[in-house]
Amino acid sequence: TSQLNNLKWLGMDWDESVDVGGPYAPYNQLSRLELYKKYAYELLDKGYAYKDYKEGSTDFAIRFKVPEGVTYSFDDIIRGTLKFESKDVEDWIILKDNGIPTYNFAVVIDDHHMDITHVFRGEEHITNTPKQLMIYDAFGWDYPLFGHMTIIVNEERKKLSKRDTSTLQFIEDYKKLGYLPEAMLNFLSLLGWSPKDDEEILSKAELISLFDETRLSAAPSYFDKQKLDYINSRYLKALSMDALKELTRPFLIEHGIEIKNEAWFESLLSVLKDRLNYGAEITKYYDQFFHQDFKLDDAVLKEIENFDSITVIEGFMNMMDKVDFTDSDAINEALKETGKTLNIKGKALYMPLRVASTGETHGPSFPVSLSLLGKDLVVKRMRKTLEVLKGENT
Repeated sequence: TSQLNNLKWLGMDWDESVDVGGPYAPYNQLSRLELYKKYAYELLDKGYAYKDYKEGSTDFAIRFKVPEGVTYSFDDIIRGTLKFESKDVEDWIILKDNGIPTYNFAVVIDDHHMDITHVFRGEEHITNTPKQLMIYDAFGWDYPLFGHMTIIVNEERKKLSKRDTSTLQFIEDYKKLGYLPEAMLNFLSLLGWSPKDDEEILSKAELISLFDETRLSAAPSYFDKQKLDYINSRYLKALSMDALKELTRPFLIEHGIEIKNEAWFESLLSVLKDRLNYGAEITKYYDQFFHQDFKLDDAVLKEIENFDSITVIEGFMNMMDKVDFTDSDAINEALKETGKTLNIKGKALYMPLRVASTGETHGPSFPVSLSLLGKDLVVKRMRKTLEVLKGENT
């Protein structure tokens, strides 16, 4: 159920399954045991299988008798022609003594009865294919088309495993971090497949229309977390403000951050949204934005060394007492007034002030940023910046 729920969360739907039914029901293998038993006994009767008794018991499994000297081959959609020799496969159990079929037997019966034409699965199933072909041949059934898809590897180019802690591997983990289902579906669809034009941002409808099985790759596919974050950030930027608030609100609340009012919340998101790769990052960037331990990097200071930064910062600070810092429009007017008074404009005006208040040379709406920071924190940071600048000048 959890796997089906995760697929539904990704936006996937299906025509037939255990949860929606369909013309080939039942879709639960435990409800099809009589069908498997019927075909296992048919192979017994035809001499393709034999009973394998438990020692000292009347209970038996049914084991398939692997024919001698047979070459099994099939044309894999992704990997070309693959061949196997029967001598490399031992007689194998198709029905256990408790009446439960083995995987390689049950899937053939199911796929044949459900008119399956294409089987796409992971490359670890390649070695299962000869056993399945034996069952198809024994009944005289046509093979479906097989395509064995690439494995997914981590940063060290090793196959992902449950023991690998460097990569989150469960949909629930990404859901909890505030990744968007559309972005996850987009990213996962590009693992082992690519469209002809190499476009990376694709909706579900576009993925369906562009899908071409000849574009599936046999080479190992790298789970690139940076690419996932990039794709998710693109989807985040396209969200409405209401949707972005709904996504990020729980993370702020859990982090103990008070959402003062909706206008404040929207201002916060307008400042931080372009930095977000996923919802949970809102708390990291909130902490960075409002942190009390304000430090100026040498590289940032170098950006304003050719401006009359001290004059600009002191000029704006002289006006701050008259400004309502809850009103970004009022702050904007004060910035313009500072420029007129000092006869300084453009970068020479705004960059020193931005560096002195945010520690950055670029960013979203500066008046909104100042309003969010609040007068007290802005004054504290600007004083500290002046100390640094004056210390360098003496």
